[in-house]
Amino acid sequence: MAETKDLEGFIPSGTPDHEHLRGLDFARLPRHVAIIMDGNGRWARQRGLPRVSGHRAGIDSVRETVECSARLGLQILTLYAFSIENWKRPRAEIAMLMMLLREYLNKELVSLQKNNIILRAIGRIEDLDPSVQREIRKVEEATSGNTGLVFNVALSYGGRAEIVDACRSLVLEARRGSLDPLQIDETLVSRHLYTSGQPDPDLLIRTSGEFRISNFLLWQIAYSEIWVTETLWPDFRRGELLRAIADFQKRQRRYGGLEVEATPVTSSPEQRILV
Repeated sequence: MAETKDLEGFIPSGTPDHEHLRGLDFARLPRHVAIIMDGNGRWARQRGLPRVSGHRAGIDSVRETVECSARLGLQILTLYAFSIENWKRPRAEIAMLMMLLREYLNKELVSLQKNNIILRAIGRIEDLDPSVQREIRKVEEATSGNTGLVFNVALSYGGRAEIVDACRSLVLEARRGSLDPLQIDETLVSRHLYTSGQPDPDLLIRTSGEFRISNFLLWQIAYSEIWVTETLWPDFRRGELLRAIADFQKRQRRYGGLEVEATPVTSSPEQRILV
């Protein structure tokens, strides 16, 4: 399979993951995959470990998911790393999360460069500690010349806040006289979102079996296909990503229109799917 040349060695032949890979149609990959990473705390609690152990274990899932996405040839991957609501957590946990973020950015730059990945932070980045902001800017600048996967990491992010920020930007333009309010339409609003210039997610994945959007990409996921897995984020690996994409390719996407051809949708017992 010529399409899998970038996955040779990463997904060994004869493994279940390789069988999932062989079943993919590389002409119909989702352009943009977004993931709500959930279950770090539960993973740690089930093992009698502190919550930080779950967050640390989740970094391995981030690493493998990002690299697999790049090797598959996806255009964009967006991971929900830290929400605006997460600021309500204990200060010690927030400090630990920020430390892990700095550690990840520092250690993964070589891998991002090797895999031709562009890192972009989306959200109210100005809310983050200056040391975190500096690390983000360093990695964004270092990877800006890459041409492969765009890896959006959502930090201090909220879907409603994103829409509010877009509205504020439009109002300022109107006040300056550079925009006629009557010209505002969906396309113009999209251009003022954090994901400006990017296609909306084709596939939204949520781990840990929860059926919530959690204020994530509210504008962009209007027609996204949703795939929910019981797997907790620290246990999420490339095989789960491949299964989600395979299931996505069985969907008939209608965008509010009529179904042209019925396509059966099946799922394994450990997956629950929203359509």
